[in-house]
Amino acid sequence: MWKTSSFSHGNGDCVEVRIADAADVRDSKHTDSGYLSFPRLEWSAFLAAAVEGEL
Repeated sequence: MWKTSSFSHGNGDCVEVRIADAADVRDSKHTDSGYLSFPRLEWSAFLAAAVEGEL
């Protein structure tokens, strides 16, 4: 199941994420254009860096 960013505010400028064997990320405006897939460990590191303000 794809989840929309909580920061989207309904304006369509956001991403969607699906977590399974990997973290898949796609543009919510162009859902049929494919997605980027990241290993779960790398996605967790990205999220941790975002929370810590490192990005």
